[in-house]
Amino acid sequence: MNGPPVPIPAYGRGSLAELTPSLFAALRIPGFENALEVEPFRQVSLLVIDGLGWELLRGHPEDAPFLHGHAAQALTTGFPATTASSLGSIGTGRPPGEHGLVGYCFAVPPSEDRPMNALKWQLYGSGPQVDLREAFPPELAQPRPTAFERAAAEGVKVTLIGPGYLARSPLERAVLRGGRYRFALGMGDLASEATRALGEERSFTYAYHPALDTTGHVRGIASEAWALELRHVDRVAADIADRLRPGQAMVVTGDHGMVDLDRADRVEVADHPQLMAGVRMLGGEARARHVYTAARAGEDVAAAWRGSLGDRMWVRTRDEAIAEGWFGPIVDDDVRPRIGDVVAAAFGAVGVFQKEVDSRQAEFVGHHGSMTKDEQLVPFILVRG
Repeated sequence: MNGPPVPIPAYGRGSLAELTPSLFAALRIPGFENALEVEPFRQVSLLVIDGLGWELLRGHPEDAPFLHGHAAQALTTGFPATTASSLGSIGTGRPPGEHGLVGYCFAVPPSEDRPMNALKWQLYGSGPQVDLREAFPPELAQPRPTAFERAAAEGVKVTLIGPGYLARSPLERAVLRGGRYRFALGMGDLASEATRALGEERSFTYAYHPALDTTGHVRGIASEAWALELRHVDRVAADIADRLRPGQAMVVTGDHGMVDLDRADRVEVADHPQLMAGVRMLGGEARARHVYTAARAGEDVAAAWRGSLGDRMWVRTRDEAIAEGWFGPIVDDDVRPRIGDVVAAAFGAVGVFQKEVDSRQAEFVGHHGSMTKDEQLVPFILVRG
């Protein structure tokens, strides 16, 4: 196999799939395993900051003094290191191979030439905007009870807080269902709502903030804008912590880290026709690609991608990636077809783009998705009242 050894995420012992089960075990809810060995509490607020990587946080102590001062442990996100997959692991307590959100975009029936954008639940890329909520209902795409639903069934008050547009969104219906949703008007409102939702009864609050990730994508993680956004995030976390009472706790994590790519690091498939020979469509994103091939073309496509990108990307067939545990120790039968016939994950400074399908992504500065520590590691910060 090409490249350095693949750092498989810490499934079962220290990944995002172990986070909510451990928190619910600390709330003394039966049936949840406490792999992270969290001590008991009665109320907990989980603050998920999109794009908050462990390495980024460690590199910005002056911009995030509160979070940096409490950052003692890191988790791996799971593969790929992207929002849909990571929120799936947080919401279900399962790795991607079981919850089925195996990337930013991936193959679903009935489409043979366009994957589904898991954040929008629409066909991805250029072409008509086709809503897939009826053809591929979120509750059937991920049919198991979520961790939130299981907790609510045991009498825990479960509250979700975030932007209004995410309330009852397909992604929420697939992997975060089970609680009452409250929309946040801004960062101050997020802190206020997260504190208020803790209440007096046994409770779990999930609060989500997306803007750090958006800033990183558009401006880059080396930008002043990103550092200033991190300062605001740090203030929100400190404000919630200041309001904790005995028996309450706040946990802060991210869904992935991020790396900046220079123009020279961008591979446009239109300029490298050998990468698309025998390829039906591309899924995933620049640093974590699902490559869906024509019938019986998988080995040839894998060879072409290794020949062109093997010095910067791990390239595996679907069966090889599954056998190595990229998506977790179990990949359900109905999830296997969502994974590319070939899967490519960057270990070097590279991203693979297809401008004719997604011109916006090709303009981003910040990217994520792969298994490097910059993308995989996220903080697990726990503060008690």
